[in-house]
Amino acid sequence: MTLTEAVAPSRVADVSAVLSLRDASLHYGERHLWEHLDLELAPGEFLAVLGPNGAGKTSLLRVVLGLTALTAGHVEIGGLPVSRGNRLVGYVPQHHALSSASGLRPRDLVRLGVDGHRWGPGRTPGARARVDELLAAVGATSYADAPLGLLSGGEQQRVRIAQALATDPRLLLCDEPLLSLDIAHQQGVVALLDARRREHGTAVVMVTHEINPILPVVDRVLFVAPHGVRLGTPGEILTSAVLTELYRTPVEVVRTSSGIAILGLHTLPEH
Repeated sequence: MTLTEAVAPSRVADVSAVLSLRDASLHYGERHLWEHLDLELAPGEFLAVLGPNGAGKTSLLRVVLGLTALTAGHVEIGGLPVSRGNRLVGYVPQHHALSSASGLRPRDLVRLGVDGHRWGPGRTPGARARVDELLAAVGATSYADAPLGLLSGGEQQRVRIAQALATDPRLLLCDEPLLSLDIAHQQGVVALLDARRREHGTAVVMVTHEINPILPVVDRVLFVAPHGVRLGTPGEILTSAVLTELYRTPVEVVRTSSGIAILGLHTLPEH
């Protein structure tokens, strides 16, 4: 049995959803980002959120983080309403290069995730051991004390993932974690996230423009486009017919031995 078969919502009716959105809509004034979104995310499921810039992908993460309220509908984490600082949720923000002058080390960044809201000496019992455990889990032990600004983009992303895992979350939200990484580092980050969800049952929601690096591991795709949203397996959603419908202009999806190429979107305005 594949992981997709193991976590497909139709086959896990006895498992509580990690993330649930029901008839969810998000508007900013007269601008409607998405409407009537229904999603049940099972433990260990890997969901890719695709679509053009400005379509509402990052806004979806903000809703789940409790930073933005839905215009209509309901959203829950583990059966409870969303809230800021929910320790069931880990968050990997968009990658931004850090200054080489920064004195912050990987272990310092991860320690912030472990301590959370606690302040003062001895903030969290066993924090040092927990930080070492998290750094080892993402393969960052060898550079745990190096300045963050001197690390490669892939190394920095590993550290951010370690920080996001500090609370042992049931849901991991990743906002463009592969951006600006070379192929080798993209593969390393994807392998790390895939191992986490397989070994710990952590559901992963990844906003990305890079579908090919995650295609071998992704279970479902949520495509957010100018004229609607569609949810399904990659084979169901990444087709010429579906994307042409979502963009209301001809879009061609070409499958090759190396992945998927989507032709025609570069000529479309971003919304």
